[in-house]
Amino acid sequence: MADTSGIDWDDAFANGPYIDGAADYPGRWADKAAAYRQAHENKELDVAYGDHPLRRFDLFMPSGTPRGLAVFVHGGYWLKFDKSFWSHLAAGACAKGWAVALPSYVLAPEARISAITRDIARAVETAARKVDGPIHLAGHSAGGHLVSRMACQGGPLDTRIAKRLERIVSISGLHDLRPLQLTDMNQGLRLDPDEATAESAALQDPQPGLDIVCWVGARERPEFLRQTRLLEEAWGRKGATINAHYDPGRHHFDVIDGLADLKGALTNAFIGVRP
Repeated sequence: MADTSGIDWDDAFANGPYIDGAADYPGRWADKAAAYRQAHENKELDVAYGDHPLRRFDLFMPSGTPRGLAVFVHGGYWLKFDKSFWSHLAAGACAKGWAVALPSYVLAPEARISAITRDIARAVETAARKVDGPIHLAGHSAGGHLVSRMACQGGPLDTRIAKRLERIVSISGLHDLRPLQLTDMNQGLRLDPDEATAESAALQDPQPGLDIVCWVGARERPEFLRQTRLLEEAWGRKGATINAHYDPGRHHFDVIDGLADLKGALTNAFIGVRP
């Protein structure tokens, strides 16, 4: 794929070099997640939704009957991390009465992005068979792409499960994958023009009747701001109920912190209530 834009796409998608103390974040995430798993009593860990060791999710249940199912899908450019880094992000929605599932998925280069999309659909379907009620999905970065794909017409979700979808929150999501073909990371992602187009939510039609939120840190890299605006405009023109929120002072690594806060605005966006 030839590029005549003059943009350094590797730099455009690079977050760590522009965040102070970036290397410390994964360790802090892992510590907080482990503490939450240990403290939260009503849970199911490593629930299988397929035959691969990474096709597992953790399910954190609230006290009392769940109001519905909330699913958080992690990022890492489809190349790294798993569910064990993010358990604490269930805290806000779970405290508000929602069952929260956090899936791992088979990573690139072992899996192509289209296969990862199908993994998330199977994880949502399996969790939905355990929890009744509406389904809300949130995802960060690559996870924002994956949950947005669940909201596309003709997407990978079983029709019965798709009918239960109410709300999608794409946090710093990637909605146009075509520029990723011009990055070094595409050696692992293996995107080609057909897959990049098919997997770009902004180029697809949204399912009608969903509430969709694009959430991004106001201090994020310009490409992530552009990707947020792109989905808002593209799907807004197609009649979707979609809103964008630019979180003041937040960057790509701390924009998700609000999910751990019972009173956080991002938690309220996830479960669909006003602060």
